[in-house]
Amino acid sequence: DFGTLGDVETALRMQGVALAPISTGEASLMVSGVAVMATATAEDIMAGKVRGLVVPGGSEDEAGEAQARVLIQLAREKGLPVFGFGEGVALIAAISGQVVEGDAAVFHAQGVASIQDKDAIGKAVDAAAA
Repeated sequence: DFGTLGDVETALRMQGVALAPISTGEASLMVSGVAVMATATAEDIMAGKVRGLVVPGGSEDEAGEAQARVLIQLAREKGLPVFGFGEGVALIAAISGQVVEGDAAVFHAQGVASIQDKDAIGKAVDAAAA
């Protein structure tokens, strides 16, 4: 669930971002009847194999949310940008102690920036990569 921005995955891919799903539990393995195979792990975050974390909303169970919290904390400890969408924004804000309004935001070492539309995604990706 990417909130009001809709299909953010395509917008991220158009910015050159390769997405590697990480499973946070059984519920996240099925999306609209389609099985999503996890291609990344928490170990990839720790080993520096990923450049950021994307956290959509829609966690359906406590175990999935707990795992998402672990992944967010790992990414923040590694200094990686964490992009939040939908309910993911509030989750990341609570973990990082930062305040932001809106349905999308990028959290990074310099602070947090709200993402208002799909055009702003490109700017956020560029800023996070710098």
